[in-house]
Amino acid sequence: MVSIIKSWAPQKNRAPVFHRKIPRAEYPVMMASPIQMLICTFSSNLSLPKPQLLLPSPNPAGNTLVMGSSEDEEIVVIAAAAVTAAAAAYYYLKHRTKELDDEDDEDADSEPTGRMFVNEVLRGRNSFCRDMFRMDKRLFRKLCDILRGKRLLRDTLEVRIEEQLAIFLLTIGHNERNRVVQERFHHSGETISRHFNKVLNAIVALAPDFFQPPDGATPAEITSKPGKFYPYFENCVGAVGGTHVPAVVGVDERALFRNKEGFLSQNIIAACSFDLQFQYVLAGWEGSSSGQRILNSALTREDSLHIPEGKYYLVDASYTNMLGFLAPYDGVCYHLSEFTSGNEPENANELFNYRHSLLRSTVERTFGALKARFPILKLAPTYSFEKQIKIVIATCVIHNFIRREKKNDWIFQMYDSDTPPQLEDPLVQLDAEASELASQWEGGEIALQIRDKIRDAMWREHKMSS
Repeated sequence: MVSIIKSWAPQKNRAPVFHRKIPRAEYPVMMASPIQMLICTFSSNLSLPKPQLLLPSPNPAGNTLVMGSSEDEEIVVIAAAAVTAAAAAYYYLKHRTKELDDEDDEDADSEPTGRMFVNEVLRGRNSFCRDMFRMDKRLFRKLCDILRGKRLLRDTLEVRIEEQLAIFLLTIGHNERNRVVQERFHHSGETISRHFNKVLNAIVALAPDFFQPPDGATPAEITSKPGKFYPYFENCVGAVGGTHVPAVVGVDERALFRNKEGFLSQNIIAACSFDLQFQYVLAGWEGSSSGQRILNSALTREDSLHIPEGKYYLVDASYTNMLGFLAPYDGVCYHLSEFTSGNEPENANELFNYRHSLLRSTVERTFGALKARFPILKLAPTYSFEKQIKIVIATCVIHNFIRREKKNDWIFQMYDSDTPPQLEDPLVQLDAEASELASQWEGGEIALQIRDKIRDAMWREHKMSS
């Protein structure tokens, strides 16, 4: 086979592009076969021994060169192919090894994506899920099913409902800032905020399903303790009380939101069952507002607190004793810590207050469990005040959901005792204006008679058994 190659000469003012400048004396080398030049190039790059080029003989007839025999060409082709393959393998291995090393470094330095993190939690131990999402794996999945089934949330291309709920629970369960959640789930701040708001609104929308008013039946917590609570409190359906949650408000509103402890807060009132569930929650009131004033609002607003006919709630000494609300006797011991082993009730009023306080402690225990699960309620969250109110409602909804699904939840176990740590001070002064409004509530005298009747029956039975 004969190869015909046109002669080549460098263009004027343009140096030939090689790895090194070639002296004029070596120009004949440039007329060699391109395959031979390729051999030379790779040999130079790989620091291999410089091969002997098979140069064509000059053709005196013109400007073409005639290659040697076909055997020579075959040797050249084989040699070129071998060198090319060796060079390609060398460069591939060199650069691929570097890429793998870089990927390993990136994997070691980076956290898993949000979906990977959620899967890791749900495939791990229950204790890990409780630490991260403040509930067991089964409850987490069931809450996702509820939100999906009611079409309150939907999967997106990037973020499934499980990850959306995880973002929300991690935030309120650890009071995490947006930046920290971004790094955990590998999403932008806007994505984290958007899904947090969606889940917040979805949970609040579940409130009617989980805030159930009492049906009028005597609670089992009363009937199960005859002689102590039954039949004296047989018409009691729960207890009403309040708590303060730190708040962030504008400068012009700080005076109203500063409570008696000196910090900014929203005052929350709730009706609680003796099973540590919320029956009614009213949030958003200024920290300086009295409990009685908030209760008056709860009774007159459109979504008012429901009291079954002939029934009542227990309230502490900061509220007025009136029809539907049974308060302790003022001026005598009431706080549970005042009734120690060496300080038993000495008269009818003290005995009534002691047993009244034991039952009404469900308010402190319910709020205690709520705040233990969701630390965001202990610190001022950096959200709009409207969103701060929704966070309170949402945490109460999740609290009830967990209590219904798993009564022996690890946090509820700490607050099922009748004598938890006292969280609120029940002996506070009544707001004068609020007391006047409460005194206008129908049945004030009847409420006093009901309380005296319970007290007398309780004391009479106590004296007979002692």
